[in-house]
Amino acid sequence: MKTVYPDSRGRYGEFGGKFVPETIMFALDDLEKGFNEAIENAEFMEELQHELADYSGRPTPLTYAGKLSAKIGGASIYLKREDLNHTGAHKINNAIGQALLARRMGKKKIIAETGAGQHGVAAATAASRYGLECKVYMGEEDIRRQALNVFRMKLLGAEVIPVSSGTKTLKDATNEAIRQWVASVEDTFYMIGSAVGPHPYPKIVKEFQSVIGYEAKAQFAQIKEGGLPEKVVACVGGGSNAIGIFSAFVDEDVSLVGVEAGGKGLLTGLHAATMANGTAGVIHGSLTYLLQSQEGQIQEPYSISAGLDYPGVGPEHAFLKSTERVKYENITDEEALEALNLLCREEGILCALESAHAVAQALKEARSMRAEENIIVCLSGRGDKDVHTLFEQQKEEVSHGQ
Repeated sequence: MKTVYPDSRGRYGEFGGKFVPETIMFALDDLEKGFNEAIENAEFMEELQHELADYSGRPTPLTYAGKLSAKIGGASIYLKREDLNHTGAHKINNAIGQALLARRMGKKKIIAETGAGQHGVAAATAASRYGLECKVYMGEEDIRRQALNVFRMKLLGAEVIPVSSGTKTLKDATNEAIRQWVASVEDTFYMIGSAVGPHPYPKIVKEFQSVIGYEAKAQFAQIKEGGLPEKVVACVGGGSNAIGIFSAFVDEDVSLVGVEAGGKGLLTGLHAATMANGTAGVIHGSLTYLLQSQEGQIQEPYSISAGLDYPGVGPEHAFLKSTERVKYENITDEEALEALNLLCREEGILCALESAHAVAQALKEARSMRAEENIIVCLSGRGDKDVHTLFEQQKEEVSHGQ
């Protein structure tokens, strides 16, 4: 009999589980019970589908990148346009689902953490729509890099709480959010933004993000008269957009490629390539691959992209790597920026820096494939939030009129 993951202990093979203080075990059990009841409830699922369609704007298109494909040569490239969601990224799929779940469970307050700000904006948006109080924890470095999204969260009525510990990025914001949740678990719902954390969070996030994959699969089949793409490519920080789009293809004869942040290069130590250089260990309540020293101390990640700047990865991704079902590659800052610029100039689409990593890898893959073959790339978010970072990177070229 085929094993269904996660198993009864919340494990994906050896990965996953619940490595948390005893004080929040009951909250996770309560969450699992509430989630399982909700997704079996026709009224809940009907409201979720209605909100995804009428509020978020689903289905998002599957766009053929004809000029980009012709310029690169090889396979045809299709873009799954999660950037066209309300709030500008795939994060809203999960935020709507978890906010509806929180309301169904009688919770009045939301705690969230964010790196690039997209999950924070999505959480603040969903909290506003469903009448929930919202606090978002964010590292001071990410607040600096993502000032526009911080402003958006505040406009939406959320309280943004700066975190000054560690590298002042997503890992530290997550640590603080978990600490605050432990202290207020009775009336507060912790809205995790990626497929990470203790069970059942990776399962919940996958469920709410799987809409990406099932839409893309149906849309491609309509274009190609029932066919499947040869490859699906998505960026991986924690891995929510990737696990969402992979979910519809993992049992099909389709190559799956996850793309991590190679930063300034693996040999420099300045990267967030957990799959390439990580080892098994526990982070944020889950056993998975993470960047750590021989003594077990977490090593600080680096990426130009705040959303990929995380030292761990979702436990199902760790499992998919261990079984070799998914190939994990890494792309440097420089390669991501080149891909972002090329996509802008050829297709008129400014994608997020996170998504640019997937685009860069797709360009590499396409060159070695045949013209009749196809790649779907998950364009997880739009790049408006990254314009300041891009300007700082390219202002010398801009000042010279290039």
